[in-house]
Amino acid sequence: MTALQDLYHQQGQSPWLDNLRRDYLTSGRLQQLVDQGIRGVTSNPTIFAKAISGERDYDEQFSALLRDHGVEDAYWEMVVTDITDALAVLAPLHAASDGVDGYVSVEVAPSLAHDAAGTVAAARHLHQRIDAPNLFVKIPATAEGIPAIRTMIGEGRSINVTLIFSLERYQQVMEAYLGGLEDLVAAGAGDLSAVRSVASFFVSRVDTEVDRRLERLAGEAEAGSARHRQLLQARGAAAVAQAQQAYQRFVAAFSGPRWEALATRGAKVQRPLWASTSTKNPAYPDLLYVDSLIGPDTVNTMPDSTIDAFLDHGTVARTVDADPAASEAVLAGLAELGVDMADVAQTLEDEGVAGFAKSFDELIQSLSDKANALSTGR
Repeated sequence: MTALQDLYHQQGQSPWLDNLRRDYLTSGRLQQLVDQGIRGVTSNPTIFAKAISGERDYDEQFSALLRDHGVEDAYWEMVVTDITDALAVLAPLHAASDGVDGYVSVEVAPSLAHDAAGTVAAARHLHQRIDAPNLFVKIPATAEGIPAIRTMIGEGRSINVTLIFSLERYQQVMEAYLGGLEDLVAAGAGDLSAVRSVASFFVSRVDTEVDRRLERLAGEAEAGSARHRQLLQARGAAAVAQAQQAYQRFVAAFSGPRWEALATRGAKVQRPLWASTSTKNPAYPDLLYVDSLIGPDTVNTMPDSTIDAFLDHGTVARTVDADPAASEAVLAGLAELGVDMADVAQTLEDEGVAGFAKSFDELIQSLSDKANALSTGR
């Protein structure tokens, strides 16, 4: 048994791969990772931009598609090909786990982040076009995304909610899921078991932004003062504390009479998924956002380097709810120091949406340049 397999079988946490490249499919690398214990795959516009721009594996298909597709349509054809092939690799796991795992996620176009109706149409289209039981369509948890999430769940579609940066927004995401399930019941659905969802709560980016603010505040404080020391000592604690508090909210939301009424109809919990789990600050442990967030009914989606690190020296132990009072105290302490976590979350959401849009736009431009070069024979 590998550490990844132990993570699931001993602690009930599903390790997923936060990456998708065509050569992983053609070389058998994705299957190797599944054999080692990876139980799902997530993708996003930045991941596809890196893959398609950085590999020649797509050139043959792209050239063929240009005969009767525009550049952006060709992009989506290449994405659908990769997603479909990855779904096939994960399908046996999806069946063997009775629908718990084996999912592959594809995100709606980043330009739709603030367009509820457009998001609904795009998510519906992707589900209909790919039509696989182990497909997750990703919808960002913007204010406009929340009603789209409820609509999709209410249609019986499985959704990965992405770009969650705050406890308040996470609460809205869970409400959208529960409300969507209730809408499905009201529409006459009896068995809800085919509807699955994860809520992707971003982690490391929170520390990056909070640490930046703490260091700015420390620069304004008297060097060597108690406040100066407190500000610097508070670095590197916000992300894990907030995620651990999110788990407490998850446990509360998926218990009690409201949830039990849905569970009796076959409904499954919307698992928290820890995203952005590679350590950005080299001064922090490389598995800070994995080892500190292990617990049942959760997912951790990791880039390749973090997977390798966990296989090498990860610690398989329940940690996500080891000390809820301590994580709550960390957040309270940050507020006292002058860190506005609501503003942190809004900043990160804006940056996340803009970052995905930038990656998408740059990729389309790169593909347009390649199409022009091909058309002129250069």
